[in-house]
Amino acid sequence: MRLKKLIRGTLAVIAIIAICSYCFVRFYVLTPYDGEAVRIEIAHDATADDVKNKIKASLGDSFGNKVASLWALQGGTPSLAHGSFLVNKGDKAFRIARAIAKGRQNPVRLTFNNMRLITDLAGRIGQVLECDSASFMNSLDSILPAAGFRATQYSAAFLPNTYEFFWTAKPENIVNTLLSHRNNFWNEQRRAKAKTLGLTPVQVHTLASIVEEETNRADERPIVARLYLNRLNDGMMLQADPTIKFAAKDFSLKRISGSLLKIDSPYNTYTHKGLPPGPIRIVEATTLDAVLDAPLHKYLYMCARSDFSGYHDFAETYATHRINAARYHRALNERGIK
Repeated sequence: MRLKKLIRGTLAVIAIIAICSYCFVRFYVLTPYDGEAVRIEIAHDATADDVKNKIKASLGDSFGNKVASLWALQGGTPSLAHGSFLVNKGDKAFRIARAIAKGRQNPVRLTFNNMRLITDLAGRIGQVLECDSASFMNSLDSILPAAGFRATQYSAAFLPNTYEFFWTAKPENIVNTLLSHRNNFWNEQRRAKAKTLGLTPVQVHTLASIVEEETNRADERPIVARLYLNRLNDGMMLQADPTIKFAAKDFSLKRISGSLLKIDSPYNTYTHKGLPPGPIRIVEATTLDAVLDAPLHKYLYMCARSDFSGYHDFAETYATHRINAARYHRALNERGIK
């Protein structure tokens, strides 16, 4: 009789344990995340409490507490939790905690385009990755000169695109990865085209940066590129307004005239012959190809169209250019643009 009671009692305990285990697994371990996709970013110097607080702040107190507890049960080593972890709707608490406990980061996408200054790129990197902008800038100075770039040419080391990095990527790794992508773009075929034009790859970047600032119309860029190539080949000054804006550090300028044309700067292509010391923006790969594949024509002058369409009127002679320019300036005056 006592044996039967003992057996029944033991079975009851086992049943209770089984039910509790099931409930723990079902309602705790396997609880799915029900919010919007979010990233948990944990700094390299985070303490155990910092990690738990970050998890809760990112996932909400209720679900975050479960993940934080499960993380602690799996070792809870803060140094291994250093990184950025993507949590999607439906992800189970245990799997999230395990990824953090094992340091299994999810790559972060770094996308940049339409950037003028290298400091703009540094700022973008600081927004997306753990690397701060100052560390990135310091890495430029330690890597790019050895790769053949002067400080004024740093923008030519990068191409706008979408890249994948771990959030914890070191600045040296970021610079080298971006530089490698740019170097891969400059294959033998493109280098041969640049040589035919009498330009180095960096000079192509520099000319392309002027072209890109001159027009937002992609279909017009090859024409503008050839115009400037014509000027270079004829020994003429480029007289490119975007270089004045760069020299003046004011890209909002609408009219380039008067004292602006005399600004003391090596980027002033109204007073200095040839290309400026380096790119005035980080250019798109398509604009580089627009320079390399620029179609032949005899245009030497360009002026924005008076309809403000973003396109330009081109001319082979200065006389025709003066007519186009006068028409455009009348349109500026009519609109009160100074």
